[in-house]
Amino acid sequence: MRHQKTGRKLGRNSSHRKAMYRNMVTSLFKYGQLETTDAKAKELKPIAEKFITLAKKGDLHSRRLALSYMNEKTVAHKLFDDIKNGYLNRQGGYLRILKNGFRRGDGAAVSIVQLLPVEAVTKKSGKKKKAADIKSDVESNTAE
Repeated sequence: MRHQKTGRKLGRNSSHRKAMYRNMVTSLFKYGQLETTDAKAKELKPIAEKFITLAKKGDLHSRRLALSYMNEKTVAHKLFDDIKNGYLNRQGGYLRILKNGFRRGDGAAVSIVQLLPVEAVTKKSGKKKKAADIKSDVESNTAE
């Protein structure tokens, strides 16, 4: 039984899987988006979001953790210097996965993993208003 054995194996042994995730995270932050299979994209998302959270923290320990995982130092520095500034006011949900059809060779479902653009991050969130806010909006509209 597979009780409490989370994560997909993706047909690889553990060292190959870890190397693949490291390459994918590095490429995602280097280019801003990545095209891969649905299963790999779903496994990649929480890993990449943890690194953006580390970058937002910004201390030396977080930087060293990111440098130990990513394959290129320049990409880690780019994450800590440039990418994190677009997500300072956002609490999670830094990536999106877009379905992109099926691969021609083997019919595998393919997705695009993207960093959310900075302008989409700075917009107001679509959270529900509280009852007091709705009441004040209604009163101000009726007064006019």
